[in-house]
Amino acid sequence: MKALLVLEDGSAFEGKSFGASGECFGEVVFNTSMTGYQEILTDPSYCGQIVVMTYPLIGNYGINDDDFEAEKSFMRGFVVRENCEEPSNWRSKKSVSQYLKEQGIVGISGVDTREITRIIRSYGAMRGVISTVEEDREKLLEKVKKAPFLTGQNLVGEVSTKEVYTVAGDGKRIVLMDFGAKKNIIRCLNKRGFEVVVVPHDMEADDIMSLNPDGLMLSNGPGDPVDVPKSIETVRKLINRLPIFGICLGHQVIALALGGKTFKLKFGHRGANQPVKDLKTGRVYITAQNHGFAVAKDSLPSYALVSHVNLNDGTVEGIRHKDLPVYSVQYHPEAAPGPQDSEYLFDEFANIVNS
Repeated sequence: MKALLVLEDGSAFEGKSFGASGECFGEVVFNTSMTGYQEILTDPSYCGQIVVMTYPLIGNYGINDDDFEAEKSFMRGFVVRENCEEPSNWRSKKSVSQYLKEQGIVGISGVDTREITRIIRSYGAMRGVISTVEEDREKLLEKVKKAPFLTGQNLVGEVSTKEVYTVAGDGKRIVLMDFGAKKNIIRCLNKRGFEVVVVPHDMEADDIMSLNPDGLMLSNGPGDPVDVPKSIETVRKLINRLPIFGICLGHQVIALALGGKTFKLKFGHRGANQPVKDLKTGRVYITAQNHGFAVAKDSLPSYALVSHVNLNDGTVEGIRHKDLPVYSVQYHPEAAPGPQDSEYLFDEFANIVNS
């Protein structure tokens, strides 16, 4: 079956349908990771987006039972150069196409992902549609221009847990505010002995404190951080009461709670090869990233110190409170997929909580 991808600027790409049939709309972004497509497919931070994989061969090791980062995929659409229909791996249970069909996600293969990536790099992330039911490009372009922008949607509400639940551990208790948390954040906390209590993103500060936490973790998540004002206010009330560690959207929420501002990047950082410099040690880490917004350095108050920067574009990749045990990073120390160079940040958090 044919499929058509149309971008907001009028660019159109004809390819082959795989996964579910129908139409999907979202912000079109690209990911440069060479492996880890299963973790990418199940990362809740991609809610509201159509993801283009720059690596040309996707699906060669299939989908297994162990590498899911969420119970389902929230991605809107998936774009690849070549889709492998017959995966070969001892853990494989199904193909990517079968998984997408189960999840109701529309995919397109056989398109020039290099050209799509060049367009996004030149003109920025933009709205798009993948369709298997409409062949008229002009009609699809009209639909795209009426589709919602990423900003202003309640994407975090779509991916966050609705109920409080606990993942057992022998040590102290960490409350994880779920903005769209990947499972590996919980694994990294459990690995250090913590009991993890996962709560909805909009839980009130007093309700969080009633759980008797020893520390607070703020997870990754999708969309524009200013779209979660209640969460920002909650964190503002907890800044002086708990050790806090934020990742990705959680990092942006901490910055906003401290009085800083965020802005939308042209095309974001998405992949497993982003170089980040620790300003304290001078060491450079290769990091996994997935975000389209960043913290504005000049907006931060004097007590919020920049701790890490991106060596590609100089954007803020980490902040620390000058006096309080509050810190965050824009990238993913839990990786999944990606390098594990930065997992030491969980050790730092454990030392702070246990001290």
